[in-house]
Amino acid sequence: MNEEEMTDLGDAETPFLESMPQERKNEEEEDIISTSIGEYGRWQLMLTFLLSLLNIPCTWHIFSPTFHARDMDTWCARPSQFADVDAELWRNYTQPTGYCSIIDTSYINVSSSGISILPGAVEVPCTNWEFGGDGDTIISEFSLLCDRKQLNNLAEMMFLGGVAIGGLASGVISDKYGRKKTLIASVLIQTFLGVSIAFAPWFEMYFILRAMLGFISVSVVFSGFVLSIEIVGGFWRTVAGISYLFPVSLSYVMISGIAYQIRDWRQLQLAISLPGILFSIYWWVIPESPRWLLAMGRHQEVMTILQRAAVMNKRELPLNLDKQLLPANTKIQTESVGIMDLFKTPKMRKITLLLFVIWFSVYLVYYGLVLNVGNIGGDLYVNSILSGLVEVPAIAISILFLLKCGRKWPLALTMKFAGIACLLTVPIPYIFSDVQWLITSSAMTGKFLISSSNAVMPVFTAELFPTTIRNIGVGASNVSAGMALMIVPYLWEMAMFHDCVPMAIVGVCGVIGGTCVLFLPETGNAPLKDTLGDEDTDNENTSSTVDLNRV
Repeated sequence: MNEEEMTDLGDAETPFLESMPQERKNEEEEDIISTSIGEYGRWQLMLTFLLSLLNIPCTWHIFSPTFHARDMDTWCARPSQFADVDAELWRNYTQPTGYCSIIDTSYINVSSSGISILPGAVEVPCTNWEFGGDGDTIISEFSLLCDRKQLNNLAEMMFLGGVAIGGLASGVISDKYGRKKTLIASVLIQTFLGVSIAFAPWFEMYFILRAMLGFISVSVVFSGFVLSIEIVGGFWRTVAGISYLFPVSLSYVMISGIAYQIRDWRQLQLAISLPGILFSIYWWVIPESPRWLLAMGRHQEVMTILQRAAVMNKRELPLNLDKQLLPANTKIQTESVGIMDLFKTPKMRKITLLLFVIWFSVYLVYYGLVLNVGNIGGDLYVNSILSGLVEVPAIAISILFLLKCGRKWPLALTMKFAGIACLLTVPIPYIFSDVQWLITSSAMTGKFLISSSNAVMPVFTAELFPTTIRNIGVGASNVSAGMALMIVPYLWEMAMFHDCVPMAIVGVCGVIGGTCVLFLPETGNAPLKDTLGDEDTDNENTSSTVDLNRV
């Protein structure tokens, strides 16, 4: 690929191309898709932007339980004969040990002078509650209090379990039937389930629908992500892959504002679900991944997509492109893929198993810190906005790191240093006194670093798997991430042994995960592999070249 053919990529890429070693240029020439339409142009810009917007409703659904089950002022309800009694007065006199129990009403006397409790009064379990504030929550509507309190945590575990299973299932479906079909079907089902939750008459129905929603939402995220990086080439995969996550941070801010205005959980659920209908127009806008079509041997469909892309990118397709798209052998057209292909060769087994550990570690550290930050107190809506905004610079910096340093070292170092920052919170109380700010600063440093890891990890993972099993690989990695998510709600209960145990576990996981990254090959800006055969024959040479260039 000479420099004249790359002029449409903009002046910003010219220095990169001029400094690119000859070996790397030869590798880029092997990418027929990028050679034909350019690594990044108007066509790719439009599609990657539209695909990134799919993160908005997905993030809303993931984060919505924070507001569905928000804390409200709660007290045991007043019987009809005491309906005129001031709520604050009633709570103070009749519920000395909290709202889970109340003084037997036969021992309560109300007079003009106030409330008095007769001698010999006993407490009985409370079965009905009243709530202060605006709107209803699932806590108030389904009475998820006292002995039913754990049902809310169980519901979230089921949602996250759905995420774990859905990532793998959607990967298999997407790699078999295509990114576009899986994506659009998942978006429509997600919208239907989201609206259905708003009308759930019982908590059991809410419970089941949330589990199904988790299964589908992860399919939307992964299918859109894989499609985004498969339509671009070279170092633009880094930019597109990381930029795909920007709406996630902004979505935290958006749902916080929506929830602040809409306090009723059913109305809020409708507000975040109905906009999903708008994404149905993507069926006529978003094309199938040309790389996936090429890997499946569907060359005529690839030609049609590339012709449209070339017009939008203002490029001329090679005259013999149709012949260049033909595979060197027929294996590409008939290759049947499945989960076991992740373990088919020694190299693939190594990559798959290491990624399982890495995804588990990143999610445990990231969400472990998010949960800890959520317990700092203060206004729920302000804290949610700040937690979203703090990730924007972390994601932006990740792009610069990846462009300059490849994938492996930024991921390894951010994970390791995040783990070290968490471990530093353990000895601080024994060395200093009254330095809560130092503990908080160390934890926030860890969260900033692991946010960068969380942005780098999907890009690196997608590049490590060939096209034919890329979605399966990303989805399978998400299974271990889902296991970490289900553990996180109970991680902080380990503090019963010692206050430092939760952060120590989080820190050790960060260090272990960062160490595992070092055993993976560098992918850099090397062309994406299409089949397992390409992975076996080319990956070692590519990774070796990239590492030498980075050094």
